[in-house]
Amino acid sequence: MPSTTVDHSGVPASTAARPPATGRFRSNAWLTLCAVAFGLFMVQLDASVVAIANPEIGRDLEASTADLQWVTNSYLLALAATLILGGKLGDRFGRRTFYLVGVVGFAVSSVAIGLSGSITGVIVFRALQGVFGGLLMPNTLGLLRAVFPPKKFGMAVGIWAMVSAVSTALGPIVGGLLVEHVNWESVFYINLPIGVVAFAFSALVLPQSRNSTGHHRFDVPGVLLLAVGLLSLVLGVVKGETWGWTSAGTWAAILAGLLVLAVFGWYETRVEHPLLPMRLFRNRSLTVGAIITALNFFVLLGAIFFIMLYLQNVRGYTPVEAGVRTLPLSLASLVASPLGAALTGRFGARLCMPLGMVLQGVACFGLLTWSTDSSYATMWPPFVALGLGVGMVLAASSDAIVGNAPVQDGGVAGGLQATTLQIGGALGTSVLVSVISARVGSTLGAELTLAGVPAATAAGFGEAKDAVAMGVAPVSADMPEQLRAAVVEGSAQAFMNGLHAASVVTGLLCMAGAVLAVAGLGGRASAAPRGADAGGVTV
Repeated sequence: MPSTTVDHSGVPASTAARPPATGRFRSNAWLTLCAVAFGLFMVQLDASVVAIANPEIGRDLEASTADLQWVTNSYLLALAATLILGGKLGDRFGRRTFYLVGVVGFAVSSVAIGLSGSITGVIVFRALQGVFGGLLMPNTLGLLRAVFPPKKFGMAVGIWAMVSAVSTALGPIVGGLLVEHVNWESVFYINLPIGVVAFAFSALVLPQSRNSTGHHRFDVPGVLLLAVGLLSLVLGVVKGETWGWTSAGTWAAILAGLLVLAVFGWYETRVEHPLLPMRLFRNRSLTVGAIITALNFFVLLGAIFFIMLYLQNVRGYTPVEAGVRTLPLSLASLVASPLGAALTGRFGARLCMPLGMVLQGVACFGLLTWSTDSSYATMWPPFVALGLGVGMVLAASSDAIVGNAPVQDGGVAGGLQATTLQIGGALGTSVLVSVISARVGSTLGAELTLAGVPAATAAGFGEAKDAVAMGVAPVSADMPEQLRAAVVEGSAQAFMNGLHAASVVTGLLCMAGAVLAVAGLGGRASAAPRGADAGGVTV
């Protein structure tokens, strides 16, 4: 079996004679955790601040709705296509090297987005940003897997999960402040100082780790099959709401992606050095962890999306005000991630993962109590439950995936987790928008009539269901005041019907995930073999 080696010098032989402090820096696992946290924070913060900037980007660059969708979709497609490849490159050629390349490339492409001056440039550089994110993300976990002993790996993953969850939740606040008080370009420029600090600190403290696999051909056919399969699948998912979930284009893209991925899986079992070793999926805990990771971010990103629509478009809060009101979610995640890691380390993922899914289910069902004029006392308890659940599941699922993978496959396992996370998040936003839109379309006319809009007039608002599904009332300045108020009231109630439908869907999925975790995960003893895997690592 290939072994994993950690080079604590991380420098060429000619410069190896340095003060002892440098060696101590590079042998400190906790400094490694701090270093990868900078890069992780930059990527996860960027993912959520861009959503706040999109409306201003559209106004400034005169972009269409389709253009703005590609600002997000180009990034998702490039990221999904390169995550596992990035982990594999790090495993083979050096995790520190590809992490640093990812940090520099992500920061530079972020600046290029702000300087581009056109919507085409924004889309192109967002795709490039996704490629570098695909190099950075999986190697964060690969580096942790290489330097932390098995008994401490769970806690390291918990802190990793905390950084991921908190940076995602802080995005709306940071993005709102920057867009309101600076400009939309600053949402991307902020990655430059973060990237500079991340690179300088990481170059100082990160050890180089790679697999001692000898010389063999890189799995180029596997790379191409995986990239094409993921691109097609994610394209079908992110465009499903626009094209229609029953359209031929949507199903052709999704089915083609699944077919290519099936061919990829078959091919990987027949090559000596595969890009993604299929033997990883023989571990039931790893497989279940991957499924629950996708479900976890389906719920988190999907819920945050429609919660922000509710807070900003229905309740009328500014982006900053909406972000501040979601702080309980961030604070709960801050507590839950290390707590989840500690519980997982003691009792195994079989306790923590289903508990987290149940908490998320409770949060989703709690949204059923919201109305068009709910008090904040009704809002914050679901935020707390959602944050606790997401943090606990992320810690447990990271441990189940990366912790159950052999050390030499740490980067690939990190890429697998990041890929399922991104696909789950893309599905969550796309599917739940469709759920809300369908429910709004079926109830808008009735709600407008109940609010006082004449039936004949209400029927004419059917084509406005897409706007109402975003929480926007289809009113104009020349409407009579009484009619305007009725349209606003009826539209808001129709949106709430859609939000409640999405809440039921996510709540049921969470409970199904909890059942899967209980049935599919082994006890704490299932993690015992990790020690053998880690035996070749010196820290």
